[in-house]
Amino acid sequence: MAHEKNHDYHILNPSVWPFLSALGAFIMLFGAVLWMHGSGPWGFLIGFVLVLYTMFGWWADTIQENQAGDHTPVVRIGLRYGFILFIMSEVMFFAAWFWSFFKHAMYPMGPESPAVDGVWPPAGIETFDPWHLPLINTLILLCSGAAATWAHHALVHENNREDMKWGLALAVGLGLIFTGFQAYEYLHASFGFAGNIYGANFFMATGFHGAHVIIGTIFLFVCLLRVMKGHFTPENHVGFEAAAWYWHFVDVVWLFLFAAIYIWGS
Repeated sequence: MAHEKNHDYHILNPSVWPFLSALGAFIMLFGAVLWMHGSGPWGFLIGFVLVLYTMFGWWADTIQENQAGDHTPVVRIGLRYGFILFIMSEVMFFAAWFWSFFKHAMYPMGPESPAVDGVWPPAGIETFDPWHLPLINTLILLCSGAAATWAHHALVHENNREDMKWGLALAVGLGLIFTGFQAYEYLHASFGFAGNIYGANFFMATGFHGAHVIIGTIFLFVCLLRVMKGHFTPENHVGFEAAAWYWHFVDVVWLFLFAAIYIWGS
């Protein structure tokens, strides 16, 4: 009786995952620095693999905890708050790239005189037509977000797991198509990453967004696998809720990228 649980919190057992995640991140960062100095990518790749292994193991443990009933309503509130803070940090991450793009667009630095020679986009840069492939990709991503919302509505309001599966499958498929079109666009860009600030800003902003699309697609795919295994209920679906929030965040960031970099920046 002295050890009987009389609270709504989940007391975690000792875990190796925080240590491994910190170790992997350090090795990946240190390896990236060495790679940039010509020592090869192996240190970075070792750290990256360790980070991926940690992510897989830690989230697998979290799913098991949820299925075991450890995620009480109080715990689920904490998980939601934590994920909201994570998305806020992601907003600030992308704010840095927007800041850089707008700064160089409004105050372009020319080789002779910033006030006279500065032009944006830089001379010789042929920008993408925003009303062709970028617009198509925008519609694809918005439709994917709508499919994720359909899946969420099917679970929470109808407890219709079949419609939830189709909504998630459609969202994942459209996410993959978006990534494919983005890769096609990169292959046909008339400018590169190096040598000009426009290309650096363009590829950093849209490239990191593309990485988030890939991560979000994996996130939704894992939710689809969990639905097929019978996970999630209308009352307990924090994992899927987090995936949907993340996907909508990716949608909103793309709308700002499309408006700022593709339309205004061209």
